[in-house]
Amino acid sequence: MNKSVILALGFVLSGIFVSAQTLDKQAPQGFDVENSTVPHGKIDTIQYVSKTVGTTRKALIYTPPGFKKGDKYPVLYLLHGIGGDEKEWFNQGKPNVILDNLYAQGKLQPMIVVLPNGRAMKDDRATGNIMAPDKVEAFATFEKDLLNDLIPFVEKKYPVKKDRESRALAGLSMGGGQTQNFAFGNIDKFAWLGAFSSAPNTKEPNQLLPNPQDALKLKLIFISCGDADGLMPFSKRTSDYLKKNKVPHIFYIEPGGHDFKVWKNDLYIFSQLLFKPVDKTKFDGFTVLGIPAATNIRNAQYPQILPDGRVIFKVKAPDAQKVQIDLGKKYDLKKDADGFWTGTTDAQSGSFHYYSLLIDGVAVADPSSETFYGMGRYASGIDIPFEGDDFYALKDVPHGDIRIKNFYSKITNSWRRVFIYTPPGYDQNPSESYPALYILHGGGEDESGWAKQGKTNLILDNLIAEGKAKKMVIIMPDANIGQGGIRNFGERNLQIFEKELKESIIPFAESNYRIKKGKENRALAGLSMGGIYTLYAGIQNSDMFSGLGVFSSGYMLPMLQDVADKQYKFLNENKSAFSSNVKNFWISMGGKDDIAYENGQKMLKEFDRIGIKYSYTDYPGGHTWPVWRNSLYQFAQILFK
Repeated sequence: MNKSVILALGFVLSGIFVSAQTLDKQAPQGFDVENSTVPHGKIDTIQYVSKTVGTTRKALIYTPPGFKKGDKYPVLYLLHGIGGDEKEWFNQGKPNVILDNLYAQGKLQPMIVVLPNGRAMKDDRATGNIMAPDKVEAFATFEKDLLNDLIPFVEKKYPVKKDRESRALAGLSMGGGQTQNFAFGNIDKFAWLGAFSSAPNTKEPNQLLPNPQDALKLKLIFISCGDADGLMPFSKRTSDYLKKNKVPHIFYIEPGGHDFKVWKNDLYIFSQLLFKPVDKTKFDGFTVLGIPAATNIRNAQYPQILPDGRVIFKVKAPDAQKVQIDLGKKYDLKKDADGFWTGTTDAQSGSFHYYSLLIDGVAVADPSSETFYGMGRYASGIDIPFEGDDFYALKDVPHGDIRIKNFYSKITNSWRRVFIYTPPGYDQNPSESYPALYILHGGGEDESGWAKQGKTNLILDNLIAEGKAKKMVIIMPDANIGQGGIRNFGERNLQIFEKELKESIIPFAESNYRIKKGKENRALAGLSMGGIYTLYAGIQNSDMFSGLGVFSSGYMLPMLQDVADKQYKFLNENKSAFSSNVKNFWISMGGKDDIAYENGQKMLKEFDRIGIKYSYTDYPGGHTWPVWRNSLYQFAQILFK
């Protein structure tokens, strides 16, 4: 075997070895402790002329162990926080110690690290009022100083590679904001970005990246923050924007607050990724912790959702013998010395999920989560975000209100609660009246379902703001008759609710709210069990509604076969009237995974046989709230036009 073959084989094996190494998710104990037995790099102070500031400025520079002037090195520019200067990292972060130890373990590409003073002004000391406007402005001015003065000086005086792929920028807090502002704004100058606990100086995402696809040119975007850091929203909003625009990045969340314990760990992790190939497909599984679920109660850190959809649970139950999470399947949690039980689920589908906490076999609600009425009882719930869920996000648009009212029903001889959505401007425009949509929940749920799980108000607020839907009042009544639920469901329930809708719910709504009368201003919709109510009441009373929306529903067979047959017979005999009255007969399913799919398809075949026109759509997701939210999103856009 000749030398060239041996050399080539050596490179291949070396590459296999490097790629096979597993990167620590967190720095191990002792990573920042000086080790006298390993080679050390060198820290020097440099001075450079800054034409931007009009003075000579100082920076620290770290050269790695075994530094040779004959070699060429990539460079990491490492920025401090608002209360620091060029010595902050050196004095509190021990970057030289951390990097020396990593070099000794063969985990780093050799690099030069420059630690500048990011306060670009003549008196750049961190003294007096560090929040003074001129000092804050100096952090923005540093962009010019960095690009036009410091980088050219370093590249002239040191043996460094001058291409963008060999230049990284990272920083903590104020320096994290600078890193995002400067690196995203100068993608032609930097290929590696590390923003640790970014401060409020970070630009809004659409200002950072007006064209998000430009960020695909970066080799690595590493955004990190401690889970207890009050500045988390500034890191999260950038990550959310990148995720929405399908830009691969690492959003690394770790235990801790706004301090050097976190930032030293960030440097330990980030530095190992620099100036070498990175697998962007693995970024979602990189973080230590997740984002607290939007369904958590105030200040609750758990459950947390990881980027890949897994969920971390942490519950305190020191006297329990066994703790599980029932989320589709049962997951065992492990107990630590402080009585906390922790565990991580498999990846969950992007959806709203009911779940229970099982303590020694007893199902209870998770005290860290909001509870929702579902499955015939109050249960914990968790919303797993997914691509395409933006239509029910809370946005900076005019918002309507959800009002909760009680009325006495002479049909059920009981007080009934109803949730009512009024559109933006309802109270400000007392002379304006609106059309109305009556929308019904499913079995095992109640009148709160569309308001809480369904996010009706957010969906309509966003549609109205975008000019996609008419302003309307939405009435969300309790469709449970008697004990409620599917097991107590039959033709008598359908008849009673039809009567209550006509004689109690609609009259109450129209006498208490500014609602336009007449079928052209009235629509009815429902999901699952509520869809069957919609079919029954809507078909029997087509002269009352111009729109019917049936979501994930169809006559339950064989239980409601007689009801279905009567309905089809009625439709066949009143086909002309139904078709004339109901302008929008809209039917949706959650794909073939929807438990109502088979019954729904049988129903559609009957409608086809009779000659009833309808619109049909599938939205993948099964029999779940994201499907029904999407159904409302689409159905609302065609109403009252």
